[in-house]
Amino acid sequence: MTPHQAAIIAAARECIETPFRHQGRIVGRALDCVGLGCHILSRLQLPYIDQQGYPRLPFKGQLESAIAGQPHLMEVDDEAQPGDIFLMRFGREPQHIAILTDTGTIIHSWEQAGKCCEHDITPEWRKRIVKTYRILEQVP
Repeated sequence: MTPHQAAIIAAARECIETPFRHQGRIVGRALDCVGLGCHILSRLQLPYIDQQGYPRLPFKGQLESAIAGQPHLMEVDDEAQPGDIFLMRFGREPQHIAILTDTGTIIHSWEQAGKCCEHDITPEWRKRIVKTYRILEQVP
């Protein structure tokens, strides 16, 4: 694992146990899955676009287009690596993101758990993955 990947995962682990709140952005107080991503990019001192005012259930590709517009994220087709971001769906539209760890678990702020948590990628979670993105150290 590279130092960059280790820094991504360490930043994500700082958020574990933070209560879930839609559009939350404060580690230790309130985060949603996008807030987790914002925290990671902030800790890495990488610029990002923090889109606010999104609905609880994104539609018409809102989350996917927001991710695609981030300067330090690149969609990847190869096998996921530690520190990669999974775009996931529970229904029709992608509406969730999670971070792959060095131990093969995911970290995400999930409303059903009520907090930011880390757990195994079960077959049920694996089938929710729509796309994989990598956090770049610098924009190509």
